[in-house]
Amino acid sequence: MRCSRPLCLKNGQDGTNSRVGFTEQTLTNLNSRLQATYPPGRGLGANISGSDCCYMVVFQYGSIVLFNVHEHDVDGYLKIVEKHASGLLPEMRKDEYEVREKPTLNTWMQGGLDYIMLQYLNIDGIRTIGSVLGQSIALDYYVRQVDGIVAEFTDINRGMEKTGTFTMERKKLFQLVGKANSNLADVILKLGLFERSDIAWKDAKYAQIWEYLRDEFELTQRFASLDFKLKFVEHNIRFLQEILQNRKSDFSGMAHYHIDWC
Repeated sequence: MRCSRPLCLKNGQDGTNSRVGFTEQTLTNLNSRLQATYPPGRGLGANISGSDCCYMVVFQYGSIVLFNVHEHDVDGYLKIVEKHASGLLPEMRKDEYEVREKPTLNTWMQGGLDYIMLQYLNIDGIRTIGSVLGQSIALDYYVRQVDGIVAEFTDINRGMEKTGTFTMERKKLFQLVGKANSNLADVILKLGLFERSDIAWKDAKYAQIWEYLRDEFELTQRFASLDFKLKFVEHNIRFLQEILQNRKSDFSGMAHYHIDWC
């Protein structure tokens, strides 16, 4: 069973009460952040076997994880979800990860290169795996956003180095501040990057999957790198704010002198 992780949606609307029917499957809310689809008659603890079962996990922050969905069916699934989203991102990024089921495995789970092998896979396993994969590809998006902010400040610094002047308008600086702050807030609050899933809290087997995949996809290290870049942005913001403030003070002093002289 292969799962792909397209990231193509803006923050979705709350779909707690929504139901979407498609090919004998139903979109059902599982908790405040996670939705999954599964065929009728399969309970949350039911074992999943065979290659004919398709599953989709939809996160309100924009990631979609598709389990065992053929490539030619992906667009159809995404169009269904798009109806309940606030919009599309300019580009969709995809990734793949393999989940193998082996009942004779002598341990509960075993990791490999770009795959994880389990004794059995059920809805709880899909929810656990999906939560990490969804966070991983969403984190990629936020890293690219912050990289863009860092590039803007790098250009500003190079311009100051060449000309010795700073010409940015206060409004533009505030927009960069807002963009940086909103990205950090989204990563912490919307992704729940440091929140263990409910299933992982309740069952050690799924906690093992959750911890393994977080390590496999280096979520902690990637967030640390993102945080470092945001600190660089914060340092530049403070520096440029001081320049703007000094410029304003100098102008006020000149205006005051001019009035007194008159």
